[in-house]
Amino acid sequence: MIPPNAAVLLLAHGSPQSPDDVPEFMKHITGGRPVPDAVLEEVRHRYSLVGRSPLTEITLAQGDSVRRELGVPVYVGMRNWKPFIAEVVHQMMADGVERVLGICLAPQNSSTSVGLYRSAMMAQMKPGIEVDFVDAWHNHPLLIKAFAEKLGPLWKKASDELGAPAPVIFTAHSVPTRTIQAGDPYEQQAKETARLVGEQIAGLPPELCHFAFQSQGMSGGPWLGPTVESVILKVRQQGHAGVIIAPIGFLCDHVEVLYDVDMGFKQFAAEQGLKFWRTESLNTSPAFITALATLASQRLAAAFGQPA
Repeated sequence: MIPPNAAVLLLAHGSPQSPDDVPEFMKHITGGRPVPDAVLEEVRHRYSLVGRSPLTEITLAQGDSVRRELGVPVYVGMRNWKPFIAEVVHQMMADGVERVLGICLAPQNSSTSVGLYRSAMMAQMKPGIEVDFVDAWHNHPLLIKAFAEKLGPLWKKASDELGAPAPVIFTAHSVPTRTIQAGDPYEQQAKETARLVGEQIAGLPPELCHFAFQSQGMSGGPWLGPTVESVILKVRQQGHAGVIIAPIGFLCDHVEVLYDVDMGFKQFAAEQGLKFWRTESLNTSPAFITALATLASQRLAAAFGQPA
């Protein structure tokens, strides 16, 4: 049973609505630190090629779909763009919410994402509000099922076109290497998600399942690899004629999918003479909404002491 006066808060990165918003958007990402002009221009260029990022629109639609399935209020807050987490938490308090379940729409736990979103949420909570937070749900069976439903048919299609089993490169967003060295579980969890999804695809040999980190940052210092490009080269060297990219660190379309994968990696694969496919993002697919609603229902009941 879901307790009264409870609500779900979905937390996401946020994205600018237009290329003109990029400078302000980047200030939120860096915490106000200056951003080099070259970086601003590159980010603005990427958004101009993609057009308006659909992240906010899709995330709001995900929240609305979960609300309809659960029958409880669902709010959406962004760390780096509107609607900002602080504003949304204030609205929740004004609406009389007494119990809050926070779920980050990044299923693998990292201090660079989940940790920051949680801090932003907790900083705005009034005393006396009961709070639960999902730190990670990278291995939730229904999330794995949702990813597998996107990959399975595509893998069969690509394999048929190639006349041989198609290799798959699972990807997640890179993080600074120092984050993992400090004990962050993100790398292990991302690879576990990939392994579990791969195991759900009938006929997909484990040796054709690869993993890479994408969208390495433009700031200094080493970022987690291997890069997608290096793994594409490995696939080509193994004699394959095509490759599937399966992002398992993202839950909806945004610039890291629509530009980095659909433009950058696709072009790189073509330059290597490889056919290229990408799994569809989960977005508001029924399987994903069921996964998210089930997770929320389970945690609401368990966290606030009213068994289902």
